[in-house]
Amino acid sequence: MNVVITGASKGLGKAFAKQFAASGNTLFLCARNGQQLTETSEEIKGQFPTCTIHTKVVDMSIKADVLEFATFCLEFGMPDILINNAGQFVPGSVYNEAATTLEKMIETNLYSAYHLTRVLLPKMMEQQKGHVFNICSIASLQAYSNGGSYSISKFAMLGFSKNLREEMKPHNIKVTSVMPGAAYTDSWIGSGVDEQRIMEADDVAKMVYAASLLSPQACVEEIVMRPQLGDL
Repeated sequence: MNVVITGASKGLGKAFAKQFAASGNTLFLCARNGQQLTETSEEIKGQFPTCTIHTKVVDMSIKADVLEFATFCLEFGMPDILINNAGQFVPGSVYNEAATTLEKMIETNLYSAYHLTRVLLPKMMEQQKGHVFNICSIASLQAYSNGGSYSISKFAMLGFSKNLREEMKPHNIKVTSVMPGAAYTDSWIGSGVDEQRIMEADDVAKMVYAASLLSPQACVEEIVMRPQLGDL
């Protein structure tokens, strides 16, 4: 299968890539940091030599970059799975965050998925198959302290995903909204939070992979995951 994963150099994106690489799939990975992307690609290829990996350095908050990445992926054929994972978290409150924060969060966390999906969908619709995973957040479901524009963008991402699910039903294309709580990635290093208190990135990746294996007649519409002891 051809699997497109955005924001794939670290964190959840890297975990998704490893999960699908283990089955010998062809991966299309992008990230902003070229060095990290190369290192991740080489690590995964060394661990799972039967997979094929294509990489491209992309800033998913820039529409032109997104469209270029989409064209790059389509050169190799139809994407079977698209994981819209690219995102960024900037803490703050609506009343005191920087004036440009909302624009930045919407561009990175929503527009990235919107523009990429719109370019890749026609091929999926033509073939009457495919699966789109939109990585939302627990912040898509409930406002929380210091969430600010990040939470607003994730609410919007869930709205995009729900609408897409309805639109794609007649085309046999599955759409799954993924709402993970805190999962241990590089961003948590040095935070003082015990890594045993929150989920592993692999936990989320395993659930996404499992949802991708169901029969054509079944679609997991939403995946909601939290640490065993609940949100922090």
